[in-house]
Amino acid sequence: MIAKRTGRLVVLAAGPAAVFLTLGLSGPALAAEGGKAYQIDLAQLNDSGSRGTAMLSIKGNQLTVQIESEGMVPGQPSAQHLHGSTKGHDFQCPDASDDTDHDGVLSNTEATVDYGDINISLTTSGDTKAASGLAVDRMPVADKQGKVSYKRTITVAQDVVDHIKDLHIVQHGIDRNHNGTYDVQGAGKSELDPKLPQEATAPTNCGMVMGASVGSLPVGGIETGGGIDTGGGAPESAAMPAGAALAGSAAVAGVVFLARRRTASAPIRTETKGAAA
Repeated sequence: MIAKRTGRLVVLAAGPAAVFLTLGLSGPALAAEGGKAYQIDLAQLNDSGSRGTAMLSIKGNQLTVQIESEGMVPGQPSAQHLHGSTKGHDFQCPDASDDTDHDGVLSNTEATVDYGDINISLTTSGDTKAASGLAVDRMPVADKQGKVSYKRTITVAQDVVDHIKDLHIVQHGIDRNHNGTYDVQGAGKSELDPKLPQEATAPTNCGMVMGASVGSLPVGGIETGGGIDTGGGAPESAAMPAGAALAGSAAVAGVVFLARRRTASAPIRTETKGAAA
């Protein structure tokens, strides 16, 4: 069963730090003078048991993203992104109706119909373009308790600033067969690249602003991502749908997954049980 549990985003004024501390997030960075801050509640997808809280703060063209989530797959990387629209289109977190092949797993491609293309890849370093959607070597890794703590400040395009309330956060990575790793036994091969397990690319949670996306449904075309290379300079555009962005990074991701297998205590298996990856 894939429950529909959309997250709620709340605009936060520069108030007592205790408000932020109860969320496990630091208030001072988010309550910067002249800026705005938003809270997003992350709710599980794919019966993952994952949940969390995210904070977005904007000051000028500087976006600070903080995420505290739990129920992730211990020791495994979690691809994470800001999805949605900066063009007035209406997107939302997915529900069970998006599982169109009725296999009990909501894949990224199925969910993209509802939560839209990647706008910003929430990497730990390097660029944040949509094309880095599956750059798992630059995504946060859950600790032994399955918790992810993430904080990064990036420069974003003006359309992201103007439409920040129309964007929402999705984290990826599930463990359907509860064996502590991403493997094909859990949910088969990823539709994005057969070298990857479906468990590695399926969404685990989603959070959005309730009632904020009131534009029209998308009618074709590709939207422009708002993340840029943090090396400086003007904002760069990244025009690529979520599925294509993830698939475009799959070659790199496959190498990283295999490398992690050799070093992580919970390896990622990309072949059938008992076979070499």
